[in-house]
Amino acid sequence: MTADLSPNTPSNPLLDFAGLPRFDTIAPDDVQPAIRELLAQGRELIARLTGDDVAATWADFAAPLADGFERLSRAWGIVGHLHSVNDVPEWREAYNGMLPEVSRFYAEVGQNLTLFAKYKAIATGDEYAGLTQAQRRIVDHEIRDFRLSGADLPDDLKPRFQAIVEELAQLSAKFSENLLDATNAFAEWVSDESELAGLPADVRQAARQAAERDGKDGWKFTLHMPSYLPAMQYADSRRLRAALYRAYATRAAEFDDSPFDNSALILRILELRREEARLLGHASFAEVSLVPKMAESVPQVLAFLRDLATKARPFAEKDVADLRAFAREELGLETMEAWDVAYVSEKLLQARYAFSEHEVKQYFTEENVLAGLFKVIETLFDVRLRPDSAAVWHQDVRFFRIENATGDLIGRFYLDLYARETKRGGAWMDEAMGRRRLPPGDGVQIPVAYLNCNFSRPVGEKDGRPRPATFSHDEVITLFHETGHGLHHLLTRVDELGVAGIHGVEWDAVELPSQFMENYCWEWQVLRGLSGHVDTGEPLPRPLFDKMLAAKNFLSGMQTLRQVEFALFDMRLHDDFDPAGERGVLDLLADVRREVAVLVPPAWHRFPNGFSHIFAGGYGAGYYSYKWAEVLSADCYGAFEEAGNPFDPLTGQRFLDEILAVGGSRPAIENFRAFRGRAPRVDALLRHSGMIVV
Repeated sequence: MTADLSPNTPSNPLLDFAGLPRFDTIAPDDVQPAIRELLAQGRELIARLTGDDVAATWADFAAPLADGFERLSRAWGIVGHLHSVNDVPEWREAYNGMLPEVSRFYAEVGQNLTLFAKYKAIATGDEYAGLTQAQRRIVDHEIRDFRLSGADLPDDLKPRFQAIVEELAQLSAKFSENLLDATNAFAEWVSDESELAGLPADVRQAARQAAERDGKDGWKFTLHMPSYLPAMQYADSRRLRAALYRAYATRAAEFDDSPFDNSALILRILELRREEARLLGHASFAEVSLVPKMAESVPQVLAFLRDLATKARPFAEKDVADLRAFAREELGLETMEAWDVAYVSEKLLQARYAFSEHEVKQYFTEENVLAGLFKVIETLFDVRLRPDSAAVWHQDVRFFRIENATGDLIGRFYLDLYARETKRGGAWMDEAMGRRRLPPGDGVQIPVAYLNCNFSRPVGEKDGRPRPATFSHDEVITLFHETGHGLHHLLTRVDELGVAGIHGVEWDAVELPSQFMENYCWEWQVLRGLSGHVDTGEPLPRPLFDKMLAAKNFLSGMQTLRQVEFALFDMRLHDDFDPAGERGVLDLLADVRREVAVLVPPAWHRFPNGFSHIFAGGYGAGYYSYKWAEVLSADCYGAFEEAGNPFDPLTGQRFLDEILAVGGSRPAIENFRAFRGRAPRVDALLRHSGMIVV
């Protein structure tokens, strides 16, 4: 749909801030002129606000600066979003063309001593005590971030720091692009139908359609999750599994003279992060990373991870022993190779609990899952979700609104569920607009979020119409997870942009709401309510749910150790690893695996080359956050368990009031204590994961 535009609407849609992004008209050619104009406006604003005639107060300085920068942030956010969900050459070129200039601008801002001095003057002035909690928090964060941006550096070192920031931004973007290109470059073609044995009908059909789209016979398998994962789980063909596994494990690596090799990028990123940390007076980038987080020190994080590994190890060792015994005794696999693990796991799951993931998937159709998810949100937080309309970047994208109990609009979000070759992998939430108080008389800017997944699109027909998309239970969990992030952004009541919603929340606490929402995917009343068999419409049977619940912690020890392995590798990589030393990244990974792993991949596995979380996704020296926040989220859900009702209205209201609504306006640990009335405990996580023997 195309909106009617007033005569005052800017011709460049990226410069139109009157409403939602104009995705129906935004083009790559709009990027350079719009962003350059906004950069120029930003520099003009800085020049005006750093003048001697502008008082170092919230109203005269801090608020206008935040308002002025919001336009650039919003426009560049749209460009970055389109680069992620529509990574065609034109958008890649447009994004990368302006990335150095945008990075340079923010580096200049971070090193502007006059801006820094004015924030410090607010912090030490008489006005500070009278500011709201949110405003004080923003001032404190700004001072901290100026220091992390090199504002305290001597003038002769600032250009080098700025160059590091620019190069790191470019390297991260290139890492992500290489990974996507390497993923898209591979296809495994199957011409012998016997190699499809074990694969569910919808997986076969999707592979057939993929081949047909390329004008070929047979079946096409790719490294995108909707194709790769079912093949690894269900294909009886060991050859097919081995081929796909090796291709996935060596993506963006040095083999076959790949033009998408991330190896050199990894070392350069680590080298620059180390240099950046030392310029800031820190021993390692890990120390820098922890400054704005809940965790107090690198040793504290390492101790947390190793303690969790110790608790999980006995369970993980039993998991692996069970898999190997089953593979040998029931499947005739004397040696269980890496490409057999997912297959053996699925077979053992079926044998032990008498159901398969594919059987479960038939009960979770897209519309039913969305309706059930929305009902959970509405019941917990006394809001209403409704379909809405907006211009979108792809025909698959849907748009919704959230209203409070009295019908007032409080948030909106885009939902982009399906995988595409031009869309980066994984699932994520990002913001289109943040909540903030507008000039007097204009009210509040309503927050808007992007929710992105990579699920399988509908395949085949039913009664002459396209069959609905069906989601695995893991995909349902993923959708609830990303929606939790979205709720954190959309249900905020904070009016200051810098700490509204997800803004200003410590990185190792930002996963709390998302992991909290995952718990509802294990409640009978929820799953029954959001299920309906794709062919019969029948809800999930209770006996099948009971089997799923019994299998909930299947291999949880092994999976916990795997996450600890990733987190420990990440933290050590950014703490005591020397990128210029004799020992390489893979040597460090081998050390970590010797310490904690119970399953070790082949020597040719190049896991770091695809570890986009830490090299392209903001989780550098922060991957531990998933487990750290899981402790918090499990403990928060424990409050509902203690109330005897997962939808207890008083507990739900307190979770909204003390966690979601306050955003980053106070420290995350204070939010947790306000909700739970005490410090966090690891017991609930261990209990939920089946790692406490009762």
